Amino acid sequence: MQARIARRGLLLGVAATLTGVAAPAVVRAQGLASGAVRRASLHNLHTGDTFNDVFYAEGRYLPDALAEANRVLRDWRNGEEHPIDPRLFDALHAINARLESSRPFQVISGYRSPRTNAMLHRRSSGVAQKSQHTLGKAIDVRIQGVELRNLRSAALDVGAGGVGYYPVSNFVHVDVGRVRQWTGA
Repeated sequence: MQARIARRGLLLGVAATLTGVAAPAVVRAQGLASGAVRRASLHNLHTGDTFNDVFYAEGRYLPDALAEANRVLRDWRNGEEHPIDPRLFDALHAINARLESSRPFQVISGYRSPRTNAMLHRRSSGVAQKSQHTLGKAIDVRIQGVELRNLRSAALDVGAGGVGYYPVSNFVHVDVGRVRQWTGA
């Protein structure tokens, strides 16, 4: 049953990307107006790549912008790209709005290939074997000048999915999987 739900979520994300139609439940859950312009600002700390653009306008996702954001969030260890679930960008947009911030998210980890994730899982019990990162549904971030606990609170308020708080490692994990929360190192 969980596999079917996960596939459905992935298919909804892909369908939203291809058709430009947002999943209404996601939009309602995050308090986003369906026709409002949505922007994401990202700075990948490992590659130096940045994205600061509108990814949703006039009621649809913008494929060229999403493709560029996917490139910025690629697996920096091997260069592999994967489609990122557009709901993740919606969540980031909503988090920034709650924080009343326009500063870029500093990206520690975006997409991780299954091979990279397996290597990290072998090294650390804190890396999930079936990570949302491998599905293009998760990101580990911080924002310069924003206290980590405030970023965590905003992510929890948005209610898009999972929120992991890693105060020692100085990042917050945000995903669009099932809603849950945890604290790591």
